[in-house]
Amino acid sequence: MRMILAGIAAILLTACGGDAADDAAGETSAPAASAIPPLAPELPQDHAALIASDDPQLQANKQLVYDMYRIVLQAGLADRAGEFIREDYIQHNPNADQGLAGVQEYIRNTRPEREIEDRLELPLIHIMAEGDYVTLAFLREAEDADGNTYYTTWFDLFRIEDGKIAEHWDPMLRTDAQIDPNDQRLDD
Repeated sequence: MRMILAGIAAILLTACGGDAADDAAGETSAPAASAIPPLAPELPQDHAALIASDDPQLQANKQLVYDMYRIVLQAGLADRAGEFIREDYIQHNPNADQGLAGVQEYIRNTRPEREIEDRLELPLIHIMAEGDYVTLAFLREAEDADGNTYYTTWFDLFRIEDGKIAEHWDPMLRTDAQIDPNDQRLDD
């Protein structure tokens, strides 16, 4: 019986990309990165549905962040940032300075001004709101060291205070180059 089970385990491991010898040694092999297809998720087209909420305050918070992203970050209109962002804005992106002036400088240094569009044209996956926090999740296309395309996710988390954005977090590292999110449009 043990021999049959060992044989079945070896067949299953081989079918899954593993090898019985690796398993016996307590090691497993992950599939090679190139074996994983570059799947992009379906993106919702109805952004109004993403903003909608049964809670009027959550909906207002999501609308505030959505409009700020659309007007300030997507259109690059740094001068309009004060409509959405507090003077004492706390920035957790290590490549941007603190305060409203810091975010305005970052915007001016990373993107040109563009026409304001009616909706975000960045690959928005979802908007989540809880209490005073709003998170936007975006599809992020990238290339590995071999030049193969793959997809990951970018997150921006905002805290709202007194009707304006008071604080921001994202996964940016100090070693990352400054970015213009418009480089991630799917239609480009």
